[in-house]
Amino acid sequence: MPRRLRVHIDGGIYHVTLRGNHQQDIFVAEGDRALLNHIVGKALRKYDLRLHAYCWMRNHLHYLLQVNTQPLSGAMRDISSEFARAMQAKLSTTGHFFERRYHAKLVGDDSYFMELIRYIHLNPVRANIVARPDDFEWSSHHAYVGARAEVWVTTEFGLKLFGSTPSSARTAYVSFLASASGLEWEPPKNDLDEQLWVGESNDELRRATELVRKNQPTKTLNELILEACARFGIELGALCAPTRNGYASKVRAWIANQAILQHIATLSAVARVLGRSEATLREAIRRYPTEVE
Repeated sequence: MPRRLRVHIDGGIYHVTLRGNHQQDIFVAEGDRALLNHIVGKALRKYDLRLHAYCWMRNHLHYLLQVNTQPLSGAMRDISSEFARAMQAKLSTTGHFFERRYHAKLVGDDSYFMELIRYIHLNPVRANIVARPDDFEWSSHHAYVGARAEVWVTTEFGLKLFGSTPSSARTAYVSFLASASGLEWEPPKNDLDEQLWVGESNDELRRATELVRKNQPTKTLNELILEACARFGIELGALCAPTRNGYASKVRAWIANQAILQHIATLSAVARVLGRSEATLREAIRRYPTEVE
């Protein structure tokens, strides 16, 4: 079965999960999660990402990440490969440490964003590891309730969805978690709790999620390719054949153009599926920028 194609949206927010290979443990010694924190922090700075929430479970990881202009794949490659190398050196093992691909789902609106924060922070409770999210050290829940400062985690966007001040937002956030878990507890008090929000507004988050909604692809790349075959009377085998065919080149150029314009897939993804190089497709697009004749 072909891999599902990844869709990049500038400013898009993604719920990302990464699992140990064959569901094996990711962390084996004290300090392993702190090492991951360090590696993730480097990737956030390098790729200009925002981490809205995280939870480092025993055999899988949850991230709520917002990209800028660069695709998510670069950051996830850096994080997974650097941590895997460090752990393999410690364990004297080789082979895949993580499953080959991370899973990423676009976040389309504020309510889903809030649900994901709750889902991520309650993961250790649902897994019966701890009784309350406060008892699990390795999640951004502590930053959301003001119990721990983590400058590499962006909490302001999420908390603003819960209240107009830090104090009211934290109280509402805790109630939101409790409504799903059946637990009751109070957020810790903070001397600055009654101050008003300062800095950025939540407009940026709403613009990003609105952009996601507008740019959600209406079809897959496979569906686009089949549409092209029917529309231009060409066999799928001819599109992917290694031999040169002028008409097939025009159709491939149309597919690549439409995939990019409709935010269905990147040029590299189209090239991979059609068995061509990106340079070949760029040249085809340059030569045949309009409708196929």
